[in-house]
Amino acid sequence: MFFRTWPVASFQPGFAFSKKSIHEKNDYGDPTRGPLYPSTTEVEKLSANPSNPDQQSRWKSTVQVASLTDIGMRRAINQDSMKVVLAESAAVWERQGHLFVVADGMGAHAAGELASKLAVDLVPLNYSKYRDMPPAEALHRAVTETNAEIYRRGHATIEFRSMGTTCSTLALLPEGAVLAHVGDSRVYMLSGDRLYQLTFDHSLVWEMQAAGRVSEEAARSGVIPKNVITRSLGPNAAVQVDLEGPFPVRMGDRFLLCSDGLSGQITDEEIATILKLLPPQEAAQLFIDLSNLRGGPDNITALVIEATGSEIVSQLPNSVMPEPANQPKSFSRALGIVAGVCLLAAVALGLLGQWPLAVVTSLLGAVALVTGIVQVYWTPPAQQSEATRYGEGPYRQFQAKAAEPLFEHLTATMKQLREAAEEHDWTIAWTELEKEFSEACRLADAKNYADAMRKQARVVIELLRQIRNQRGNASDSQSAG
Repeated sequence: MFFRTWPVASFQPGFAFSKKSIHEKNDYGDPTRGPLYPSTTEVEKLSANPSNPDQQSRWKSTVQVASLTDIGMRRAINQDSMKVVLAESAAVWERQGHLFVVADGMGAHAAGELASKLAVDLVPLNYSKYRDMPPAEALHRAVTETNAEIYRRGHATIEFRSMGTTCSTLALLPEGAVLAHVGDSRVYMLSGDRLYQLTFDHSLVWEMQAAGRVSEEAARSGVIPKNVITRSLGPNAAVQVDLEGPFPVRMGDRFLLCSDGLSGQITDEEIATILKLLPPQEAAQLFIDLSNLRGGPDNITALVIEATGSEIVSQLPNSVMPEPANQPKSFSRALGIVAGVCLLAAVALGLLGQWPLAVVTSLLGAVALVTGIVQVYWTPPAQQSEATRYGEGPYRQFQAKAAEPLFEHLTATMKQLREAAEEHDWTIAWTELEKEFSEACRLADAKNYADAMRKQARVVIELLRQIRNQRGNASDSQSAG
C-alpha cells in the first residue's frame, strides 16, 4: 500500500488554506516606478481586439487554462506570480501565439513579490513589442529586458536591492511550444502517456549533477540543498536565458508551469498521473491541496494548459518529440540474441575443428554486439525541420503509470482529514462525500484505478473546500480560459 508519512500538521485549530489572486497584490507605492511598469489594463490589451467576437471566442477556445496560486502553510506573503495572455485573432496567433508566465520571487519584505510581479507583467509587454521578430528571439529579448528593469528597480531603492525572481515562459505557437527559462520553476508537458520536463533547473544540485560532481543518488538524498538557485532575474545586470523548443503540440497535450512549492512536494510520477487523469481545473486544485497537505513549506503556483483546438496543433511536418538528452537506451534484444547465438556457435565449431566457419560465425556475432553497443551510446543527428531547434530539452521523462499508488495515498489522506474534522468539530456534509468515497473504493476493488483515483481526488478537493469555507478562509484563486 502506497502511503507517504507526511504529517498532517496543518490540521490544528488555527489551520487555514489562504489564497490570494495575483491581481490583488499590493503595489507598495514604489517611488521608483517608471514608465515601463505596465498597468493591468496595458497587459490585458496585449492581444489584438478583433471586431468579430466569434473569432475572439474561437481563438481563446483553442486552449483550456486553469491557474491557481496559494500562499502555502508557512509563508506570510505570496511571492509567486503568473500571467496568461491568449491570442484573440489569427493574426496574433500566427505572430506570437498564446503566452504563459510563472515567476517565483525572492527577497526580504515585499521585494520578492514585487520582482515576480514585474516579471509576469513586463515579459508579455516586452514580447509584444517584438512581434516582427522570430518568436524565440522575441522571447529571449523580452526576458533579457525584464531582467534589466528588475535590476534597475532593485538598485534604485535599498528596500528592494536584494530582490530577484525565477521566470518560466511558455509560448504556444504554430510551430509548437517554445520556452524561455531562468531559475528552478518548471515547465512540464504531458503527451500521451509520457510526461516531459522541458526545462533545466538552474539550481546547485542540478548544476553539480550535470557537471558530474555528484551522483543521482546523492542528489536525491538531500545532502545538497535543493533550494539554492544559480540563476534568477534581478540580482545581476545581465542574465543567461535558456531557450527551448519548439516542441510539437498535439490535440489533448497538457502543460504545467509551476513553482518549486509544487514540484518540491509532489513527485514527477504523481504529476504525470494527475495531469493525465484529471481535467485542468481539478488537476490544478489537487496540486495545490496535496502540496499543502504535505506541509506547504513554500508558496504554490499551478498553471495547467490543455490543447483543445485543432488550430493549436503544430504545423511542422513530421514533428516528433525529441528524447531527453540523458535518457538511457536499452540494448537491442534481437541483436543480443544474434550475438549470443553466433558466439556460442563459433565456440562449438571451434571444438569440432571447423575453424573457417568458427571465425566467420564469431565475426558475425561481434558485428551484432558492436551494432547494439553503438545504438546505446551513439545518438544520430536530429532531423532538421523548418524551425530552428533551441536548447537540449526535454531533460527528463516519466511514464504516466497506473493510478493505484496515488489512489491509495488519497484514501489514507481522506481518512486523516476525517479524523481532523471530527477532532475540531468542523461541520462537513459527510453523506454525499461518503457516497462518493464508497464508489471510489468499489471502483478500486474492481481494479479500475484510473476512475477510482478521479473520484477520490474530487472527494478530497471537495472536503478541503468545505473545510476552508466553514473556517472563513474560502479560496480566492485566479482561473483563466
